[in-house]
Amino acid sequence: MKRLFLFLPLIVAIAVGVFLFAGIGKDPTRLESVLIGKPVPEFSLESLNDPERRLDTSLLKGEVSLLNVWAEWCPSCWDEHKYLMRLSKDKGVRIVGLNYKDEREAAFRFLNQLGNPYETIIFDPKGKLGFDLGVYGAPETFVIDADGVVQYRHVGVVNQKVWEQELLPVINKAKGNS
Repeated sequence: MKRLFLFLPLIVAIAVGVFLFAGIGKDPTRLESVLIGKPVPEFSLESLNDPERRLDTSLLKGEVSLLNVWAEWCPSCWDEHKYLMRLSKDKGVRIVGLNYKDEREAAFRFLNQLGNPYETIIFDPKGKLGFDLGVYGAPETFVIDADGVVQYRHVGVVNQKVWEQELLPVINKAKGNS
């Protein structure tokens, strides 16, 4: 029995080594989504601009869209916003906003200061749709095809590199331009 205890540190070291080795080469910022290839979860939430207007999954059907999860309290959202403005205004990309766990007044201050790249903004103050999408935090951006099916998920800031290397190829494929 005493000999078994002598090997315990070696066994623990091997187990830790196997665990760490399994993570080598994996991108820690890449979070897989179980929704890839599945429809956007059903929802019925208020429009940020018009609390009387209910938005649902039909909003994300008919054309390929970026669904951008953002909030005023999110520093990275401030960083990516200028690029989202360029995508919307200069490149004509359809971007639907999901205002996530924010206060309506704070969201308006953010948009008034930086501009509004969003065609429509879903107001999700309790994070229900965000939770259903598997959002870990803001910003996150989803490519949604014309049938309302999630094609891709990007966690983090959207910038020129992310646009050109990740999002644009998925959008082109979703549009049949591959």
